[in-house]
Amino acid sequence: MSGEQTATATSPAEQAIADQLRVSFQGEVIDRGHPGYDEARAVWNGLIDRRPAVIALCSGTADVVDAVEVARKHRPVVSIRGGGHQVAGSGVCDDGLVIDLSAMKGIHVDPSARTVRAQAGVTWGELDRETQLHGLFTPGGEISATGIAGLTLGGGLGFLMRAYGLSCDNLRSVEIVTADGTVHTASRDQNPDLFWAVRGGGRGVGVVTSFEFDLQPLGPEVTGALVLYPYENADAVVRAWRDVTLTAPETVTPEILLWSVPADPAIPEELQRAKCVLVGGVYGGPPGAEAAAAVAPLRELGEPLMDLSGTMPYVTLQSANTWRFPDGERYFMKSHFMDELTDEAIRTLVEWDTRRPTPESLTVIRTLGGAVRRVGSDESAFAHRSARYNVSIDAGWRDPAMDDEAIAWARSAWDAMKPFSSGGTYVNFAGLGEDASELQGAVYGPHEERLERIRAACDPEGLFARAAHRP
Repeated sequence: MSGEQTATATSPAEQAIADQLRVSFQGEVIDRGHPGYDEARAVWNGLIDRRPAVIALCSGTADVVDAVEVARKHRPVVSIRGGGHQVAGSGVCDDGLVIDLSAMKGIHVDPSARTVRAQAGVTWGELDRETQLHGLFTPGGEISATGIAGLTLGGGLGFLMRAYGLSCDNLRSVEIVTADGTVHTASRDQNPDLFWAVRGGGRGVGVVTSFEFDLQPLGPEVTGALVLYPYENADAVVRAWRDVTLTAPETVTPEILLWSVPADPAIPEELQRAKCVLVGGVYGGPPGAEAAAAVAPLRELGEPLMDLSGTMPYVTLQSANTWRFPDGERYFMKSHFMDELTDEAIRTLVEWDTRRPTPESLTVIRTLGGAVRRVGSDESAFAHRSARYNVSIDAGWRDPAMDDEAIAWARSAWDAMKPFSSGGTYVNFAGLGEDASELQGAVYGPHEERLERIRAACDPEGLFARAAHRP
């Protein structure tokens, strides 16, 4: 997104929102005429180019309350932005009010109680840095720049979910500001309906300002498999990987990516950026013989191009791929949950992957089960606990002239895989705003009706209604 565009003049109605916010707001109020406007509205996904009327860059919960109360009075379109890189860019809106939590970075670890409380602007890399000082962790995503807020509210798939559950399964409580401007604690004992909804329900019940997670002992060193296989053998490698997942221990969450060899100086130049099959898995326990044995089958799926498996710091593992998803490039991601991975599904997936428009684009298959499935199907708003796999079609590119081609490839590949889907879509990989209509029933499944009742009870005037129904 270019930062050189001329800002649109602020209208009287927009000026009234900004002026009222500035009465008591301790953070920064950024309107269209602010010198930092273009920088403040920019998000990780360069495909998103939205121009909000006002951005309320909150310093704490009191600022969030102020912003909600101003929104109640003036009724602009409202979006809520955390600290990470939500793909669809729903944290910013055109001509409305952005309640921006990205500056709220407080983290407090209690190693004795094995808990951590973090504000909504924190990323997983920032959280891991603090918890790993004590050899503790809570399961997050796969990219350190991902925000704890968006990932957790959408469920939270990650490298260690079979061993420790989703991110939302490790929540103890949240602090949330509802549409009436009231601050609540939601937990299993307090406001349990709210707590049910924030664990996988995405957005629309309020503004979550902080998260309290349980911590588990893990690290600082972990054992992982990371093997690059030749792309010409992709069909056979994916089938062999599929067979391994059927018997893999719950301590390992197998993952396979049809991608490109990293342009890393440690990798021979002739391999860099060539298509490959990348197989990974992290052992959810201490390094040693048991860990090595658990990940060994992922290293035996054929003749590898490279085997980078071994022991590494957990924080290194979590940040290893972050550089491959840089700020400002263009992204589109869409996914299916699947109960099985048939040979026909694999052939279809590989066939569409061969048409990938750029080396940055990829296809990912993640394995669920284990601790994810052991949580009762109705215990949280996350609706896909029985699925065995999540298949994500991820387009990545740099040139705006490729927008139509890249998005068309991802949507077509997603359509081709639909016959093999269990009917579910992961809200964090659900396309763009224009995909919202086809997601009815796919994201929240049988939980959609209950979630809508909770949203209506918390927000009877629909202050957050537009945000609630976007990917």
